[in-house]
Amino acid sequence: MKMKLALILLIVCLGSCLAQDNSKPNILLITVDDMSCDSVSSFGCPIKDITPNIDKLASQGLRFKKAHVQVGNCYPSRNVMLTGRYPHNSRVEGFYQVKNIKYPVACDLMKSGGYYTAIRGKVNHSTPYQPYDWDEDLTILEDGKKAHMKDAGSYYDSTKRGINTAKAAKKPFFINVNISDPHKPFWKPGDPHPTSKIYKAEDVPVPGFLHDDPIIRKELALYYSSVRRADDCVGAIMKALEESGLLNSTVVFFLSDHGMPLPFAKTQLYHHSTNTPLIVSWPGVTKPGSINDFYMVSAVDLLPTFLHIAEIKDPTGPVSIQGRSLLPIIRPIIRGSLKPPLSGLIFKEYNENSGGIRNPMRGVQTTQYLYLFNPWSNGKRAMATATNGTATWKRMLELASENETIRKRVDVMRYRTVEELYDINNDPDCLHNLAKSKEHQKTIKDLRQRLHDWMKTTNDHAITAFAGRNDPEKMESYIKTVQTESDLRRNKKRKKRRNKKA
Repeated sequence: MKMKLALILLIVCLGSCLAQDNSKPNILLITVDDMSCDSVSSFGCPIKDITPNIDKLASQGLRFKKAHVQVGNCYPSRNVMLTGRYPHNSRVEGFYQVKNIKYPVACDLMKSGGYYTAIRGKVNHSTPYQPYDWDEDLTILEDGKKAHMKDAGSYYDSTKRGINTAKAAKKPFFINVNISDPHKPFWKPGDPHPTSKIYKAEDVPVPGFLHDDPIIRKELALYYSSVRRADDCVGAIMKALEESGLLNSTVVFFLSDHGMPLPFAKTQLYHHSTNTPLIVSWPGVTKPGSINDFYMVSAVDLLPTFLHIAEIKDPTGPVSIQGRSLLPIIRPIIRGSLKPPLSGLIFKEYNENSGGIRNPMRGVQTTQYLYLFNPWSNGKRAMATATNGTATWKRMLELASENETIRKRVDVMRYRTVEELYDINNDPDCLHNLAKSKEHQKTIKDLRQRLHDWMKTTNDHAITAFAGRNDPEKMESYIKTVQTESDLRRNKKRKKRRNKKA
């Protein structure tokens, strides 16, 4: 009798395991907005326990220490995540809609694989055009109003509703929840949407790429208080998932779209601009508390990873995805696994700001070096960036007249040089440009070739400027061309708006 009972239990157990293996896992993609990697405790933030909920997620899964996004500003960065294509290939290079696309987006592909697809927050930044064919926009509340982007409780409600809808439809879910903190406006005293912990100027670290000053510290304190509110939102999302009973059948991805919204981070391609706190938590698959500090991975790899997990075939031909699946790294022992991404090389790019001003940049980063190419830099043209309006930048301008070190930093921020090279291992804050160092000419020559090959392979329009990097007239011609294209596009949009009002 005991043997018969044991046999029945074994059959039930095997059946349960087989059923779990054959069912498609849910995928929950959580992003935060404008948060540097080292603002997270489990990724090295000096502030103890600033991100308890993110740290809990990290303790349950796999942390990638050398993960990067492709772009230093939001709209194009998020489109890389959900198209698996570089901005110059998706054509989403700035803050504008691209309607006549000839490639699929995550939403299309996941739906084709039987998934319920939903999004919360940053909806108009996450696909080439809007409205896009998500099954549901969870930003819209049941009463028809929009959930407030800084309200932690509403993230719980949205996530819960999305999961319940998927359950009712008897489908696995692909839900993308985008938290709007710590994007400006930062939390401030009297904010009706509280943070669970408030930090003071004396509590916070000052990044090495900024100057330690009381006014700058004050703005950083607001930033870190907003980081804590972003963490509150992560806690609310995960609470909804845990209460649903689907935690064990859900793969959770977490990352930031780029670095903090302060000078030398946002809208740049420096190390802290693109380094992102990527976490993958998959119960039963990822080893709790594990760290991958070998592979360099990037946002362009996310969509192929989602498809590989969901067992959905990658599109091929002219619409093929450019990233490579991370599943062989996340779950090394799998049948028919793809080759892991290159371990020591990622590419990144920047094209224009939200106002349509073009300051194109290209970069290649290895495990040790970062090479940047800035064709817009001519010694006179100043970079247009969202961080110019920050209290930190205004204070740096004030101090520049009396502090030579800060003046030089201000000049770097404004004017750059055509080429930059940094030793990330020894100078992660990118303070010392080695482009003209005699000892590093072999390195820069190699990285130039790597960047050229990538630009050629991906048909990057900036290759014309790169080929003429020693010819100021050729670079100016390129900048004039792309800026004219941006101006025409924006003028056309303004004309349409005027015609609608008429």
